Amino acid sequence: MQHRRPPQVGGGAGLSPAQVAAGLARFNEAPFTTAEAALLECCGSRRWAHRMAAHRPFPDLPSLLAASDEAGYDLAPRDIAEALAAEPAPFLHDDAPRAAHLALQAAHAAYESRFGHSFVICLDACPPSQAVDQVLAAIRIRLTDEVDDERALTADELRRLARSRLVELVAGGW
Repeated sequence: MQHRRPPQVGGGAGLSPAQVAAGLARFNEAPFTTAEAALLECCGSRRWAHRMAAHRPFPDLPSLLAASDEAGYDLAPRDIAEALAAEPAPFLHDDAPRAAHLALQAAHAAYESRFGHSFVICLDACPPSQAVDQVLAAIRIRLTDEVDDERALTADELRRLARSRLVELVAGGW
C-alpha cells in the first residue's frame, strides 16, 4: 500500500544478529554523502539525514534507532514539512478494485484539504491485506483531529516510518 514494509528485526523476519551487525558496520563505514543519501530515503528531512550521518558510527541497532528518535523530536516545523513533501504518494496495486482506488484518492484529498499536507502512517503491524482498510479508517479518525494534535501525530508517524526504514536499510545489507 503506502511505504516500504521493512523486515521486523528480532520479530521473526529471519535476520540474525550477525546480519544486522554486518549491515550496520557497512552503514557506519559508508562515505558521508552515501550514508546521507540513504538516510534521506528513510526521512526526507535534510537536517535529520545530515545529523544521523554525522553521528555515525552507531554501536548497535538500538543506538541507531534511539538517535533517529532524538533527531526526529528535534525537527522544526519546516523540517517536518520537508519530510512530508518527500513522502511517496500512497498507491494501490493496479489490480485493486477501482472502488478502492477512488475511496483512497477521496480520503487523501479530504485529508490534504484539511491539513495541508499528505497523510502518513506506518503500517508495520498491519497485514498487507488489511492496509487499505487501516489507511481509510485512520484517515477518517484523524480528519476529526485538531490541527495541532494532527501535527504532533504526523510527526510521530514520520518518526515511526524513519525507524522502520532504518531497520530495512541496515537489514538490507547495504
